[in-house]
Amino acid sequence: MGVIEQWSAVKGGSVTSPLGFQAGGLHCGLKKTQRNDLGVIVCEVPAVAAAVYTTNVFQAAPLKVTRDSLADRRLRAVVVNSGNANACTGEQGEADAFAMRAAAASVFGLAEADVAVASTGVIGEALPMDRVIGGISRLPEAAAYGEEGAEQFSQAILTTDLVKKEACVKLLVDGREVTIGGACKGSGMIHPNMATMLAFVTTDAEVEPAALQSLLSETTNTTFNMITVDGDTSTNDMLLVMASGLAGNRPLSAGHPDWDRFAAAFRHVCESLAKQIARDGEGAAHLIEVQVTGALNDASAGAIAKTIVGSSLVKSAVFGADANWGRIIAAAGRAGEPINPAAVDIRLGPIEVLRQSRPVSFDEEAALEYLKGDTVQIFVDLHGGEGTATAWGCDLTYDYVRINAAYRT
Repeated sequence: MGVIEQWSAVKGGSVTSPLGFQAGGLHCGLKKTQRNDLGVIVCEVPAVAAAVYTTNVFQAAPLKVTRDSLADRRLRAVVVNSGNANACTGEQGEADAFAMRAAAASVFGLAEADVAVASTGVIGEALPMDRVIGGISRLPEAAAYGEEGAEQFSQAILTTDLVKKEACVKLLVDGREVTIGGACKGSGMIHPNMATMLAFVTTDAEVEPAALQSLLSETTNTTFNMITVDGDTSTNDMLLVMASGLAGNRPLSAGHPDWDRFAAAFRHVCESLAKQIARDGEGAAHLIEVQVTGALNDASAGAIAKTIVGSSLVKSAVFGADANWGRIIAAAGRAGEPINPAAVDIRLGPIEVLRQSRPVSFDEEAALEYLKGDTVQIFVDLHGGEGTATAWGCDLTYDYVRINAAYRT
């Protein structure tokens, strides 16, 4: 049995599936509708924690607070609001983010440095702190173990998302059952190097702090950083992982015999969440997966795959079910990576359209039917090396413009 096969998916699992975690959500008045807009994850013990953040130079106030809390690589809770990003809000925004941390710490009986903060929503508007603090005071009543708590939390972090996004797996480490669960949000303003997405992963495994941060960073590069919806990188994105250690295994690190299996299971959860974001792109009708092989190296393959999946022309062609491979090869050629222009193969799913950079006769009707499917796979073989990479995105539809033309109003 291969490393990646030595775990099992948990249907309906999420951030409360690992031992020690409860979660919850409620409506505090940040959204005009009665949808949840404030959520929390709480761990009953100090959890080893790690995070990665947006690369946008304009970083929202909650990121500063979370970095401060993660100085000792331990957390007990994270409080999250949607509907307001608390970004580009100056000193008042920072004070408000720290006030959210203090309020959450107080109601759950924790030290302030034990709490992380995350926000998502409209940029440039001050948080209505009376509503936020009032909502935080009610979070202990909303927090719960099990599926109900996870459901309410997952709903609380959504903005333009149409569906909640969750994933969970179980595996054995040192003969003990270990669970990894996750929830995320993201639909628009999504681009590699993080995006307007928030993701939270929990596990009951015992993991060495440095190993957890390293695993998170490496995994992000091949999962969340390989998705794009619209080419825009936001101010607020954060991926946070907490490990309670309650499964009772020996501390995991690269030298542990079960490390590779744990890392593969962790990657599966992150990849599943990332693909759910791409599939739920604003207005999207199709998930697009681009697999590049034969590149000079993996980094080169990744750059080419991301350029193809992010191309507005490729995305538009998929929306229109147009087997226009010319847009694919043009995108590959502008990625700034070494390519032999005489040796490229392209397939749309099972349909070969280009061989050694020469057109291949194909059944247009069969291609039309394939491109109407929910998922469209594009395979590009460059025949130039051993590099491989996969990127995910979505098509570009009329609804994307409609949604973003009225996002603030």
